[in-house]
Amino acid sequence: MKVVALSGGVGGARLVDGLAVVLPPEDLTVVVNTGDDFSHWGLRICPDLDTVLYTLAGLADRQRGWGLTDESFRTLAGVEALGGEVWFQLGDRDLATHLVRSERLAAGEALSAVTAGLCEALRVGPRLLPMADEPCSTWIHCDRGRLSFQDWLVRARGEPTVHAVSFEGSSVPAAGVLDAIRAADLVVLPPSNPYVSLDPILALDGVREAVAGRPVVWVSPLVHGRAVKGPLAAMVPALQGVPPGPAPLLQRYEDLVGAAVVETGDGGDLELPVLETSTVMGDRNDRARLAAEVLGFATERLELRAGFLL
Repeated sequence: MKVVALSGGVGGARLVDGLAVVLPPEDLTVVVNTGDDFSHWGLRICPDLDTVLYTLAGLADRQRGWGLTDESFRTLAGVEALGGEVWFQLGDRDLATHLVRSERLAAGEALSAVTAGLCEALRVGPRLLPMADEPCSTWIHCDRGRLSFQDWLVRARGEPTVHAVSFEGSSVPAAGVLDAIRAADLVVLPPSNPYVSLDPILALDGVREAVAGRPVVWVSPLVHGRAVKGPLAAMVPALQGVPPGPAPLLQRYEDLVGAAVVETGDGGDLELPVLETSTVMGDRNDRARLAAEVLGFATERLELRAGFLL
């Protein structure tokens, strides 16, 4: 049985990590948002790809939710002393990933091929695919005008009120993305921000149509109206004019989702099969517990063939 997860952000990476515990590596493919990617210090930075990569490799910093554990920032301090830009924090160990990626991209390798090489080097079993090989950027239209995603989220700390989100650049999915989705027995939409993590993937040519042809289970990124991490809770009323909750987010995927998993007490009046459980993920055991519940619920309610779970 083949599972494809569309992922972005810390919540998505953590559920993907749980899926990697309960599924054989050859049965899990992760399509990762690259709308956050940008160039900094002359290097190509892929925040969501790296978060998933480091999480699956067991190297992610649990407290920050991004970057590597046991990280140091001596290079960052040196750049600051020289008058360079330090609004985006890059750790010393993290720099190795960006250096290798940037060198290989400059040599003409596709981002998907570079990502496969990084996965092999870090012994990551599941297949990781960037959503696109060519740049496809997310832009935030807000009180301060039109900002790139990282300028809005990191430099401006996500404070300017968002009025709209748009995507620019390539609309062509990376090699293997559509084939993986079409061959999937189940597509999982993890607890990722819909506007800036899932929508960039679904906006690519043919992706939404491919997902619509498969059984889909969605996991809510909100817990009692709040985001565990990130600006989502403020984005819902700003973009949709309603209080934050599972219902308005599910409206974006009503043509796709067949079953939903939400925090206990958040089921409300959702008009589809709903599992209420604890969706907050702590250690890897907790991630595996939620992943198993998501797969088991999807197997039952979406009538997937028997033998889905090991």
